[in-house]
Amino acid sequence: MNVSPDRNQQAHAAGGSCENLPRHVAFIMDGNGRWATARGLPRTEGHRQGLEALRGTIRHAGKLGIEVVTIYSFSSENWNRPQTEVSFLMGLLRRFVQRDLSELHDANVRIRVIGGREDLEKGILALLEEAEQLTRNNTGLNLVVAFNYGARAEIARAARKLSLQVAQGHLNSEDITEDAISQALDTYGLPDPDLIVRTSGEMRLSNFLLWQAAYSEFYFCEKHWPDFDEAAFDEALSCFSNRQRRYGGLDAEAL
Repeated sequence: MNVSPDRNQQAHAAGGSCENLPRHVAFIMDGNGRWATARGLPRTEGHRQGLEALRGTIRHAGKLGIEVVTIYSFSSENWNRPQTEVSFLMGLLRRFVQRDLSELHDANVRIRVIGGREDLEKGILALLEEAEQLTRNNTGLNLVVAFNYGARAEIARAARKLSLQVAQGHLNSEDITEDAISQALDTYGLPDPDLIVRTSGEMRLSNFLLWQAAYSEFYFCEKHWPDFDEAAFDEALSCFSNRQRRYGGLDAEAL
């Protein structure tokens, strides 16, 4: 992973005002449907505008020198939505790969997909794998796409993986440590999110990165996702820069 040593300078040059940028920002992109309903538009238009907001967010993160951006693009529970909406979202995914993949590749973005793959439709799985394979050697921003993702299912997959290693004699049960579990998760090799941003005013994780979020800072934005722009991103980063992260300890002033 190639990370610029001057990320704060990049932030100022890009128009940001905060210092102490997070290495990893994760987004729960909520409120597309409500954005559309409030304007008398179909929910699908909210998803379309949400994709535009995502493009802007990725570009801004790249300009700021942030290492990792994780997006909660489609949860394992989203399959329960109306079939017409699910079909539209799958079509939006196809268009995103067809339109944006080459641009992301040219911008040195590396794409990584997390979530269950066993039951995915072959065409969708091929698109996701194409994005990963094309960008696998890129050294810039890591874009982690949580697709068909649920944190509890991810932890269960990790538990099965470790239990199989124990059963096969490759691992002792006492070696199942926190680090071993982290290495068995979909996000192995990535830093935990420093900042998790959720739009639309909701204040919950919704089965997103439960293990990895142990010491994350949270930022809840009242804007619906289609309205999340560079200024809103900078505001979240500014708020993060003013937080004191103690990781269960005490800050310097308390010692």
